[in-house]
Amino acid sequence: MPKRVTIMVVAVLGLALLAAAVVVGVHWWQGRDETTFEQAAAYAPSDAERLSWTNWSAVRKQVGSDLDAAFDADLSSASALVESAPVLESEFGFSPANAEWELFSQSAEGAVVIVKLPDGAAVGAVADHLDDLGFARPKDDDGVWMGGDTLLPEVGDNLTPELQYVALDADAGLVLTSDRDDYLQQVVDGLGDDEISGPMRSVVAASGEPLTAAVYDGDRVCRALAMSQADDDDQQTADRLIKEAGTVDPLTAYAMSVQPGGDVRTVMAFADDEQARTNADSRSTLAIGPAPGQGGNFAERFSVSSATAEGDLVTLDLSPKEGSYVFSDLSSGPVLFATC
Repeated sequence: MPKRVTIMVVAVLGLALLAAAVVVGVHWWQGRDETTFEQAAAYAPSDAERLSWTNWSAVRKQVGSDLDAAFDADLSSASALVESAPVLESEFGFSPANAEWELFSQSAEGAVVIVKLPDGAAVGAVADHLDDLGFARPKDDDGVWMGGDTLLPEVGDNLTPELQYVALDADAGLVLTSDRDDYLQQVVDGLGDDEISGPMRSVVAASGEPLTAAVYDGDRVCRALAMSQADDDDQQTADRLIKEAGTVDPLTAYAMSVQPGGDVRTVMAFADDEQARTNADSRSTLAIGPAPGQGGNFAERFSVSSATAEGDLVTLDLSPKEGSYVFSDLSSGPVLFATC
């Protein structure tokens, strides 16, 4: 009898190990399939309402390390660190000049900048810089380095307040910064476990491997890009154009991104597939006409190369006209084809 018990226990343990191996395998393949943008967004806190993404490694391959060239190519406006770049490079040991990517997450609760260091870069070197600059070292490795608003002016000019407090994740090769130490600690404690909303994850995945992007949850996009920000005359014009275009349903998430070839992709999430099919028609119609609140016509800025509905997502692929700044101009409202 004891031998039979032993055999059963071994068999159960074998099945458990096999199941664990299957789970690990699934997660590994999911990681293989994810874009860099998705991997970065997975670090964002669950309360994120807006994500601003800059793939600095890809931007440098596209235009070089000159930030003026990145600005001219409409690839740097999403960054929270551009104005601070010279001091970051010389004093902090990381900057847009060597970072893999930057993700700026904003919510009603707080904001955090997440920077991925280049492969092989030692987080310890950043820690040494923080020590030298006068940041107070935390007791724990996953604690917050305390700087504050009085320290930054001593370090250098034009430093964003988001650099007041810093946290480091050596395993992931991340530097996280914020203007609030308590919020930063909250983000660090949930790093990798928190998840942004499902609709936000969907529009991030549908954005591919962009050079830069802005992502909004439903509530934020319906405030930030809504025609309610326009003056009365523009609102009346918008009401007429929307009525002529057809049904316009509320968005559950929204992403606008610059693709490697220079096109701008807009992805909109809706409550269901039927709304997506309806809005593919109405919003593509709005995207080729007048641009109340922005001035002129959208056709002066870009052409719509495709408009598709797949599941609950609508994707508009836009081809910018030479000299236009479609991404930076239309990442803030009012934007007629993105209104709720």
